[in-house]
Amino acid sequence: MKKTPLKGHYNEVVKKALQEKFKYKNVMQTPKVIKIMISMGLAKASQDKQHLEYCFNDLKLIAGQLAVPTKAKDSISNFKLREGQVIGAKVTLRGDRMYDFMYRFTNICVPSIPDFRGFKRKCDGRGNYSLGIKDQTIFPEIDLDKMKCSQGMNITFVTSAQTDAECIELLELLNLPFVKLSNVKV
Repeated sequence: MKKTPLKGHYNEVVKKALQEKFKYKNVMQTPKVIKIMISMGLAKASQDKQHLEYCFNDLKLIAGQLAVPTKAKDSISNFKLREGQVIGAKVTLRGDRMYDFMYRFTNICVPSIPDFRGFKRKCDGRGNYSLGIKDQTIFPEIDLDKMKCSQGMNITFVTSAQTDAECIELLELLNLPFVKLSNVKV
């Protein structure tokens, strides 16, 4: 099995840098990215069934694997929502596909975001980092001529880091661009 460039970078550079900075006693304590979850909320799907198909196709192209539908657990009449109705799509990436996606995301997609100054340095307190993308057109896999609708998505990087500082350092060493510390307003 071939190594992805980012996986090799993690094994050769990132592990050593994290071990030096956080003084881990054991190599196995070094944090790593466990999985990447990509999800879309499909509010328009209740009115337009084709919108659902377009979003599933786009997510399949972006992630490289089939998306799983997420369904409503309860009925809510104010939102015209019925139990069991498809309200979203999600994909969980692990292993080489995860590293491939992260490499493409950090080196190809993020630079194409207009007026981009970096992602916020805020994790969830358990070593996981989530970010939102307003439009799927930043991904080169999406053909703009065939695109029917614009749809945002959430991307969550699940890591084995114990603290937010370890998580941010890990993702920063894996080339995820964060806001520079000098630009952060207190």
